[in-house]
Amino acid sequence: MIDGDVSVDAVRELLTGARDGVVPIVAAGDPVLRSKAARYTGQLDSETFAELIEVMRATMHAAPGVGLAAPQIGIPLRIAVIEDRYDVGGDVGRVRERTPLPFRVLVNPGYTPVGSRTAGFYEGCLSVPGYQAVVTRATEVRLECTDETGRGIDELVRGWPARIVAHETDHLDGTLYIDKADTRSLSTNENYGELWSDPSPERAAQALGFTVDTR
Repeated sequence: MIDGDVSVDAVRELLTGARDGVVPIVAAGDPVLRSKAARYTGQLDSETFAELIEVMRATMHAAPGVGLAAPQIGIPLRIAVIEDRYDVGGDVGRVRERTPLPFRVLVNPGYTPVGSRTAGFYEGCLSVPGYQAVVTRATEVRLECTDETGRGIDELVRGWPARIVAHETDHLDGTLYIDKADTRSLSTNENYGELWSDPSPERAAQALGFTVDTR
């Protein structure tokens, strides 16, 4: 057993049911997204673990998204994948400190804010489809975890990649971005695209009546 709810056989069954390497993403309201995921300690054999990583990567790409945590496909293990292939450039890239992030596997990740600098930007989530809201996060975090080979990772992550690391690690603790968001900023994807996709959310804050907590 992985934990009281999901067996290794259930993981294999999920992977077997993948279509073109992609599995369904669990939506908000499912208890798996509100439970603390179990530490990964080698519960899966190497073949199943490798297949899980590939399915998570394909599912993230198909969504599309820049990160996916195992609970988002119904597996309560502390595993996440991240990758930001979007070269936004210009003011958006500069203001949001968004840079391409190579594909990475995070096993048993944890993060701690570094320094006092924070920034608020719109975020979305594959498990909360159709909406975005502003979340204030540290602009630099210390990431501690292992990769898919078991190699230890202890490094500083800055800018938008730090936001991705925090967002996906939060999933493993049963936390969704909406728990940390300013709810007055909540916007449908359509309205965000039409009205609020500026490099920063300052204009949205003035119009919708929330404060961008950036320091």
